[in-house]
Amino acid sequence: MRVRRHLPPLDQWRLPVGIERDAAKRWTLYVASAVLAGYLTAYLIVFPAPLLHGHDVVPRVVGLTVTEASGEIQKAGLQVQDGGAEPDPTTPQGTVIWQDPPAGVSAPAGLRVTLVSSDGPPKIPVPDVSGLEGGLSQRLLAAAGLAAAAVESVQAASPPGITMLTRPPAGSLLAPGAAVTVVVSRGAPTIPVPDVLGMSQADARTRVELEGLQLGTVTRRRTAGANPGTVVAQKPAAGTLAAPGTVVDIVVARSPQ
Repeated sequence: MRVRRHLPPLDQWRLPVGIERDAAKRWTLYVASAVLAGYLTAYLIVFPAPLLHGHDVVPRVVGLTVTEASGEIQKAGLQVQDGGAEPDPTTPQGTVIWQDPPAGVSAPAGLRVTLVSSDGPPKIPVPDVSGLEGGLSQRLLAAAGLAAAAVESVQAASPPGITMLTRPPAGSLLAPGAAVTVVVSRGAPTIPVPDVLGMSQADARTRVELEGLQLGTVTRRRTAGANPGTVVAQKPAAGTLAAPGTVVDIVVARSPQ
C-alpha cells in the first residue's frame, strides 16, 4: 500500500521567521563591510583623501630642509610649529629629523605641525692641553676629533716646546674636525742686549747682529758732548735679556752745527 505525501509548490516554501532574520542581518553586515573596505582602499591606496570634510592629510617632511618642510605644510592648509634643533651625527644641519603629527594623519585645517631640525653632529669641547709637550697636545686634539692645524711659538718662561694655550681656548665647543692652533713656548729670553753706546752705527749693527738680534730704527739727533756718528742711546738698554731676533733701536749723534 502506497502513502502519498502532500508537498506544497516550490514558490510556497518559506524559511522559519527566525532564520530569515538571521540571514538578512548577515547579508547586511557583509554588504556594509564590503562598502567600508572599498572606501578605505580608495582612501588609503587609490585616492588618498581625508575621511572628514575640512580635514587635511599631514605631509611627510622628514628629510627636507626647514624651509622646504614649512612650504609643504602650509600648502596642505596646516601651520608650522618650531620644535627647535637637536644634534644628529648623520643629518646635515637645518634638515627636519622629526615631525608631530606624523605623515599621513588626517588633521583639521590649521593644525600646528611641530618640526624638529638637525643641529648637525654633536659639538666637541677643546681639551685643555696646556703644560703638555706640543706633539702630545696635537695627538690629544686629534683623538678628541679635532685637527691641530698649526703650531705657533711665543717667548715664555716655560721650557721650549711646552704648550702654553690653544686657539680657540680650552672648553670651546667646535664641530668635528675643526682646526685648533697649538701655541708652544720658545723658552725664556736668554740673550743679553749688548752695550753699543759710543760705537759707530756700522759697528753697532755688527755687534747687535752677532748676538742674534736685529738693528731697528736709527734716529739722528744733535747732541753736544758726543762725537758725531756715534751711538748716544739704545733701546732695549744694555744687559736686558731678549729673545732671538729682538729689534734694538739706536740714536746716533749729529754735529751740533
